[in-house]
Amino acid sequence: MDSLFATEQLRTAVSPMLMETRKQSDFVVYSHFHLENIQVESIVGMAVYAGDRTDWVELAVQSVLNQTYRDFLLCVVIDGPINDEMRVLLTALDKQQKRLVLIETQTNLGLAACMNGVIDYASTYSPRYFFRMDSDDICFRGRLARQVKFLRNNPNVDIVGSSLVEIDENGKGVGRRKMPQQHHEIMRFMTKRCSLNHPTIAMRYRTFEQGFRYNPDLSNTQDYFLWVDLAANGFVFANIDKPLLKFRRTKGFFKRRGLAKSLNEFRARLYAMKTLKRVSPGNLFYACSVLFVRMLPPKLLKIAYKIDRLILHLLVRNK
Repeated sequence: MDSLFATEQLRTAVSPMLMETRKQSDFVVYSHFHLENIQVESIVGMAVYAGDRTDWVELAVQSVLNQTYRDFLLCVVIDGPINDEMRVLLTALDKQQKRLVLIETQTNLGLAACMNGVIDYASTYSPRYFFRMDSDDICFRGRLARQVKFLRNNPNVDIVGSSLVEIDENGKGVGRRKMPQQHHEIMRFMTKRCSLNHPTIAMRYRTFEQGFRYNPDLSNTQDYFLWVDLAANGFVFANIDKPLLKFRRTKGFFKRRGLAKSLNEFRARLYAMKTLKRVSPGNLFYACSVLFVRMLPPKLLKIAYKIDRLILHLLVRNK
């Protein structure tokens, strides 16, 4: 099945504005509800892929739709072909939920292009905030409310993430990922690591109004490069210490961190040093060391990952 709706069905399902969007971009946007001339305070961006588990996607979507904060639109991008089971699930959710919009690509474009598509499409709703969410993670019920409140109370902060709880395939907690909270701490770590958990972030939409976007040429680490660009242009970061998301760490998590991702992380660290004018022997040594560690077998990489998290927690705690 190439598309959820035939052209005639699309005309009855979406507004003229959305049909125009369909004609002018790589994305097909559709909804069972009339969305023209509405405004929402927040946009949540998520992408789903051919290999995603349907039950995990359902948990992820429902965790957003069941938030205590309600002034949002969840934009789910179907990035390329998906199986029938996934399509049935998303279609059913779209029929039930006014806060859900489905966006489909004909070919796999990657996360960066998908999120850029959401950002551009949703700008017509005059949102103030943009949230990220992954299709296998689970939001705590108060996540959006907590981050919106933080941004309202801290007008100088542009991007806020949070700590997270790591869970396995069965939803059992297997760890916690804690990040530095204050801007100066995040900047101190920026050349060594990505100091924000990407699926936990909330950003002010005005950031995108200044032209910043994810780099669509990157298949991963898009967030790291974007944070460096924003940091170089004076944007302010923060992390909330309280975990606001359950992050799915599957058995294949360490196997997926292969050569391509490792090289992109290495390039991101070099880019951070150059862009932020913090090239030093210590930073270069650290970048090379991490690249070497990333090449270790999965079992050893898992041990190194745990040690790295422990060191980060100790460093954050002592600042």
